[in-house]
Amino acid sequence: MSIYQPIEKAGENRRVYQLTSPVTMEPIGELVCANTDDVKAAVAKAREAQKAWGELAVEERAKTIKKAVQIILKRQDEICETVIRETGKVPADALSMEIFSVVDAMTYYAKHAKKFLATEKRKVPGIVGLAKKMKIVYKPLGVVGVIVPWNGPFVLAANPAAQALLAGNAVVLKGSEVTPYSTKLLEDIYREAGLPDGLLQVLMGDGQTGADLVESGVDKISFTGSVNTGRKVAESCARQLIPVTLELGGKDAMIVCADANLERAADGALAGSCMNTGHYCCGTERIYVVESVYDQFVAKVVEKAKALKQGPEHGGDEDVGAVFWDKQMTIIESHVEDARAKGAKILVGGSRNTAQKGLYYLPTVMTDVTHDMDIMRDETFGPIVCIQKVRDENEALRLANESEFGLNGNVWTADLDKGFNLARRIDTGGVSVNDMAMTYGVPAAPFGGRKHSGVGQVNSITGLRGYCFAQPILIDKGKGKLQSGYPYSSQNVEGMKKFMNILWAKTPLGRWLA
Repeated sequence: MSIYQPIEKAGENRRVYQLTSPVTMEPIGELVCANTDDVKAAVAKAREAQKAWGELAVEERAKTIKKAVQIILKRQDEICETVIRETGKVPADALSMEIFSVVDAMTYYAKHAKKFLATEKRKVPGIVGLAKKMKIVYKPLGVVGVIVPWNGPFVLAANPAAQALLAGNAVVLKGSEVTPYSTKLLEDIYREAGLPDGLLQVLMGDGQTGADLVESGVDKISFTGSVNTGRKVAESCARQLIPVTLELGGKDAMIVCADANLERAADGALAGSCMNTGHYCCGTERIYVVESVYDQFVAKVVEKAKALKQGPEHGGDEDVGAVFWDKQMTIIESHVEDARAKGAKILVGGSRNTAQKGLYYLPTVMTDVTHDMDIMRDETFGPIVCIQKVRDENEALRLANESEFGLNGNVWTADLDKGFNLARRIDTGGVSVNDMAMTYGVPAAPFGGRKHSGVGQVNSITGLRGYCFAQPILIDKGKGKLQSGYPYSSQNVEGMKKFMNILWAKTPLGRWLA
């Protein structure tokens, strides 16, 4: 049974899906998709609402974001329950990813937006600066379309929405068809916070709804999802000449050096690989361990993996939840079986958890993996720990960079200088030293990928300004004759040549001005 199944309903002219719990495999509701006209109407409403919002002072916009934070804290149990019902993630993951990180980020942006978006004075360099001054104004783009994936249905809606709203935009979000109600909650929260009608709207729909949003005339698209869909989004945005940010997943590498704290590294390997059932873009999917500590490290990971608890009967003590989507289960099983057939050793797990009714895959530890296996090349997005022995750190670094992805990664060593130097040589968007991938959870850090992991960066001052157009305004001090005015003359041309030589040729004055 599919998690969302198309159904026919008499009198409906919209696509309708039956939603199913990945935990119980029982129906949990229906999804009625917004059609093309609905999308156009939402964008038109947003554009009208944005006019007054964009004129407000940033600190006034921030007041609404701060109110929304308080409502999220008040309704955190409801949010977690909705997310768990649709995804099957464990309570600890729901709380940390969908509440803590959201409140932390929204509070950060509300506090710093005024400074980040303030009009800047910049010195005009050279001789031109004697007559002119410059200011940079950060103006809202207008209407921003945000397409949200199923693995973080609340956080990956709330975070970009807060940034775009603070920058003065209206936002139209499209949640995943797998987790539509988790994203829809955000609209209700902002309504309760007093955000004017039309400034944040959540569309319920499927892939076609998302395609309609991309083509709806918005001023920017922020997309999180698969490489294949991201490429289609990018092609559409390029044709329309609108900006886009793409966060497209990864195949993050972990390097364990000989001097690493193996107890901590083993914990990091499990959390990095299995958190959120492995369904997060900067999850650890390839682990390279220096051979001198390989056996010790593997033994610790195996011992810890066997102790992980799975199943809703554990309540708040559950470690690894259900696979959120049946389509992802197919990919996980295919990757594991390909690795097994090519010689990988399965030390823990390696199959569905048949003791559970729903879509559960056992936390799995694999060794003897190589780069000719799908599980070491393609994004698995599951609770799989893949460990490969390497001669030294240089081989680990070479293998870490031998991937078409580059989103995040981590390095484990007692020597922090060595860790930093290894980290900066990994061709990836961000790296953590002695921790699992954490950069998305730090609002001050720009987040984005290299290679097939995406285009552009979100979060931090970079991400917030990414929802703006940086408009330079050059102001002449208005004294004397306009130097660039007509009429032109040969005398002026010759005078300009001499003037350039005075300014920049290798003369005492030129060297001084340089």
